[in-house]
Amino acid sequence: MRSPLATDILDRFLRYAVVDTMSDENLVADKHPSTEGQWDLLNLLVSELKELAIEDIQVDEHGIVIARIPSNLDYEVPTLGFMAHVDTADDVMGNGVKPRVIDAYDGNDVKLNEEYTLLRSENEELASYVGETIIVTDGNTLLGSDDKAGVAEIMAVAKLLCSDPTIKHGEIELIFTSDEETGAGMDNFPYDKIRCEYCYTIDGGKRFEIESECFNAATVKVHFSGVSYHLGSARGRLVNALTMASYFVNSLPQAESPEATDGRYGYYCALAMNGTSVETDLTVYLRDFDLAILDRRIEALKALAQATEALYPNGKVSLDAKHIYYNMVLVAKDKPIAMNSLYEAGRRLGMELHEELIRGGTDGSRMANEQKIPCPNIFTGGHNLHSRFEWAALPAMEDSARLIAQIIQVGANL
Repeated sequence: MRSPLATDILDRFLRYAVVDTMSDENLVADKHPSTEGQWDLLNLLVSELKELAIEDIQVDEHGIVIARIPSNLDYEVPTLGFMAHVDTADDVMGNGVKPRVIDAYDGNDVKLNEEYTLLRSENEELASYVGETIIVTDGNTLLGSDDKAGVAEIMAVAKLLCSDPTIKHGEIELIFTSDEETGAGMDNFPYDKIRCEYCYTIDGGKRFEIESECFNAATVKVHFSGVSYHLGSARGRLVNALTMASYFVNSLPQAESPEATDGRYGYYCALAMNGTSVETDLTVYLRDFDLAILDRRIEALKALAQATEALYPNGKVSLDAKHIYYNMVLVAKDKPIAMNSLYEAGRRLGMELHEELIRGGTDGSRMANEQKIPCPNIFTGGHNLHSRFEWAALPAMEDSARLIAQIIQVGANL
């Protein structure tokens, strides 16, 4: 039988999952949130927050909601924040989601549709949830546990606090962002409107995983300018920008690509190439846990650009590199309140929390580096994120909410 907390989380997740909130990287430069569906979910959350009698709610024009639950203590403790994002990715279709609840998973493969099956042999975590509730897709879309599971867990805890005055807590900030999946979630974040001294993103994966260290990230835009000539008389005259770009991509070290690295190893990734024989644009993602190595990768691309120009006389290569986010581990170490409170909460609940590296970034990594607010990441119970094989485990979702609630109680005694 489900607990009231688990029931509330499941009901919320199913309600949020069917809202079409897939973000669009091609639109975010001119529009934030990039898609109207994100506003639909943000507005729904505002309505639900008001139903909980939360009065201090701010809605920013860029698609950020900040709600504040006042302290019920007679002494001051640091304000504590929890953050999740409403948008879903577009790696596979992120709209039109039709979640299916399996009330008592039988331990076998799960047929999603006629074409796709969730295989137990490829999902060892499924064995931990035999007899328990899991949520899967219909095989046509992702599920959206990244990060609607986090949204549901935060909202369920908010309801818990608002309905039970015996739970002692300081001031709590609930933060919901948009366009995290495009990397623009914090581009216009109103830091002047928040008061939290430490924060947590609820945006992780499997049960008991926590994360305080992420990649340093850079995006490199490379433009290749060729020389146009009639193909019939092109010898010694034509310089093909596509050929230049292809040489550039093929010169990237394959042993340092996403598909060849894991753990602490960083990478080069040629992400997109568009153009003609005259003008071609290339986007390269660089990632590394060590900032000095990331910067060395940038210098390597600059050298490669010069080498490409030397090999293709009269062709031109221009390169623009931009740091996107930084490893948040230094802020976590400088201000240990967040990690200490997290581990203490886990100890009180008997949870064996363990740290993993984020081979990516979160809104929390930007908050940490832009505002020096420590912001570790907490598991949500989702698996196979950004995939049609995505699934979520309700017991893990409930444990995430229990951990959030316990962190709040730890914070009441700081």
